[in-house]
Amino acid sequence: MTKIIGLTGGIGSGKTTVANYFKEMGIPVYIADHEAKKIMQSKSIIEEIKSTFGEILFENDFLNRAKLAEIVFNDSNKLSQLNAIIHPAVKKDFQSWLQKNKNHDYVIYEAAILFESGRYKDCDIIITVTAPEEVRIERVLERDKTTREQVLSRMKMQWKDEERISKSNFVIINENLKNAKEEVVKILKILNIKQNQS
Repeated sequence: MTKIIGLTGGIGSGKTTVANYFKEMGIPVYIADHEAKKIMQSKSIIEEIKSTFGEILFENDFLNRAKLAEIVFNDSNKLSQLNAIIHPAVKKDFQSWLQKNKNHDYVIYEAAILFESGRYKDCDIIITVTAPEEVRIERVLERDKTTREQVLSRMKMQWKDEERISKSNFVIINENLKNAKEEVVKILKILNIKQNQS
């Protein structure tokens, strides 16, 4: 039976970088946020977003993701409405991906809101990636062409690191990439030992 490793961390923690280290080491990786973006372009999802949020978010039938993000990251009710549309579709997509990767002992399910969405309950092992807040803010400012205020408001919508860590089996401090990579190697060794013992 394939074991699901949930990989999570707050915005700017570098969890996708860590996910890519696992990928380099031969572990299949499902990046929920990337897949959600693809799913949001499907006709049925677009129709649901239109009926929930209105035509105002669409230009020539293309969803303005920046406008949508601005709405949901400033209103937790709107965020819940969006999640209710996207999460079931991502879950279904992941299940079919998992089926294709069932010959692997482990797979990685990487998601920013692993805990907030309740998806952590489907994971056998959970890894939280963390970094100092200032480092995280700087990373997001570089990556997303956004403002400090917007980054902080998105952080507020997510669980705090302490909450994530209290529910995790492993923690990777991703302040510098070399150390983070070493942590991945350590975790894989531990998991292989456990796997061999079981």
